[in-house]
Amino acid sequence: MNICVFCSAQELPENYTKPALKAIVEIAHNGHTLIWGGTDTGLMRDVASAAQEAGAQIVGVSVEFLKHKARANANEMIIANDLADRKSVMIERSDAFLVLVGGIGTLDEVTEIIERKKHGAHSKPIVFLNTDNFYKGLQNQLQRMEADGFLTSELAELVAFTDTPEEAVRLLEDRS
Repeated sequence: MNICVFCSAQELPENYTKPALKAIVEIAHNGHTLIWGGTDTGLMRDVASAAQEAGAQIVGVSVEFLKHKARANANEMIIANDLADRKSVMIERSDAFLVLVGGIGTLDEVTEIIERKKHGAHSKPIVFLNTDNFYKGLQNQLQRMEADGFLTSELAELVAFTDTPEEAVRLLEDRS
């Protein structure tokens, strides 16, 4: 499978990086290809390095204004014109999506992927690795949206949340 990973390009403490990298190594050991934002800084760099070290192919999808930060030794590097094109390429190239800790960019990417899934544009699994309850607030908000009738699909059909790297990868594999 081609598994797209959304995550931060910031340097993060070990309580966030360790579970993320454990999931990436699991992805690599299971023979999957990593698709990621292409940046060679912070957690994005660490994710790409862990995948390569564990034997996975890595495909970066960067954007024109960030190409100076793109990883030089990716198996493939795609430079999209803008963020909208980047998300489209990631959707086209991926069979599943894993959401690791991240900021506004990560939220932008994953909310569009969820919205497209809600409208039937794809049926690919989306799994959040909820390290240290990082996504608990988002999970609560999505549950509220579902309860109050703002979602046209059941939340469980759109996304899954899990606390462990092993369960995250299992869910990606089982749902694709």
